Amino acid sequence: MNPWLLLAFAIGAEVIGSASLRASDGFTRLLPSVVMALGYAAAFYLMSQILKTLPLGVTYVVWSGVGTALTAVIGWTFFRDAFHWPALGGIALIILGVVVLNLGGSGNH
Repeated sequence: MNPWLLLAFAIGAEVIGSASLRASDGFTRLLPSVVMALGYAAAFYLMSQILKTLPLGVTYVVWSGVGTALTAVIGWTFFRDAFHWPALGGIALIILGVVVLNLGGSGNH
């Protein structure tokens, strides 16, 4: 399977895990706690498969950068977390950094 598609799935699993961690209310709610564990387990399994093909640096920057941006947006949208304009600028910089890193080359190892 295409490693970039797997990376998208890994990011999705990590974001679901993070949102479920917030929803677990300190592990006092069973279903979100289980979803969190499954989400993180899936994300790390997928990452282990992706790293067979893609370089660690590029993989981790894309995974953490996109995951951070999506998690911030989900926190703001679904959990009503505080979200200020400087935070939006920070997310834009994260995305810009991911783009620049990918344009700079991401040769396979």
